[in-house]
Amino acid sequence: MKIDTSLTMPQLPEALSQAGLNFTVATEEDFDDIMAMSQDIYGGLDYLPTRYTSWLQEANRTVILARKQGKVIALESVCVIDDGETMLVEGLRVAPQERGKGVAGVLLRFCSELVKSKFPEVKVTRLTRDDRLGPKDFQKYRIITKQGILLVRFRAEDLKSRLSELGLGGDIQSPLSSSSSNHLPVRLDQTAIHQLYLTTDLMQGVLPNATIIQDWQPFKPLPSNMAILMKKDIDWMVDDLSNPAVASLCTFPFRVPIGDDWYYLNIDMFGKDLDLARQQFLCHLQRHTATLKGHVMCQMFLDPPLWKPMAEFCHTTLSVELVKEYTEQCVVESDVI
Repeated sequence: MKIDTSLTMPQLPEALSQAGLNFTVATEEDFDDIMAMSQDIYGGLDYLPTRYTSWLQEANRTVILARKQGKVIALESVCVIDDGETMLVEGLRVAPQERGKGVAGVLLRFCSELVKSKFPEVKVTRLTRDDRLGPKDFQKYRIITKQGILLVRFRAEDLKSRLSELGLGGDIQSPLSSSSSNHLPVRLDQTAIHQLYLTTDLMQGVLPNATIIQDWQPFKPLPSNMAILMKKDIDWMVDDLSNPAVASLCTFPFRVPIGDDWYYLNIDMFGKDLDLARQQFLCHLQRHTATLKGHVMCQMFLDPPLWKPMAEFCHTTLSVELVKEYTEQCVVESDVI
């Protein structure tokens, strides 16, 4: 289905206008073309092959393609969240031969116009970035929050052996913790999640700037957002139901196109207590790698001061490989004009 390009701003950059860009809603038939232009994107951790079909079925999401001479050269997804007030931008990618030509900016502006026409109550655009923000970015965006990115890799079988050597069994009663708390992490069911995140103020001091970040997606703790999150395969965990200091969300592992038998495990960690964060990290690792065979890229997002001691723990105690040095996940937003 082709979108009426009158929804775009009237002043397309001249070079792009002459190049004959047009925009269409993505369909199942576009999958192969999209994957062809997405080679090596996100360092091989591209989630789109796993999520593309479900994205097309989400009522609050639109996936837009930019085409040049009929060929797919860019993609962007926009999802309306936060009771209809926020446009979440995700999945941006531009074909290698078209990068640096302003295509991404034009596509984003097109998507903004389209969303405003369909959802006039939208007030802000939010996106999550993992690159360093420069002066121009601060002119465009407000920073909502930052998390450190810890990326490690390992063979699932090796990690299981290492956890066994450390005496970390199925209940993960960690002998490595110096925390005064004797409570094991608590996995939350839907009732507990709603109660803790929606009916109390207990999470206000735990969540970064009152934001639930799940696998790069920032949500305000609202019932409409919880309805979105409850449809996903996520483990929710806290250290203590009555007075939580650390909480975490672990997205179930999925295959990524690095190679055969490669999986991606995403853990979003909230709170500032290292021992409690480490305990929940171990619980998620044990639970979600127990049945895997092959290689795992595990990416954890955590309070920046916890990054260095957690990286040292991963290297010296768990014997897993640190893939890259410290980088930051930045949630930013700008007003929809």
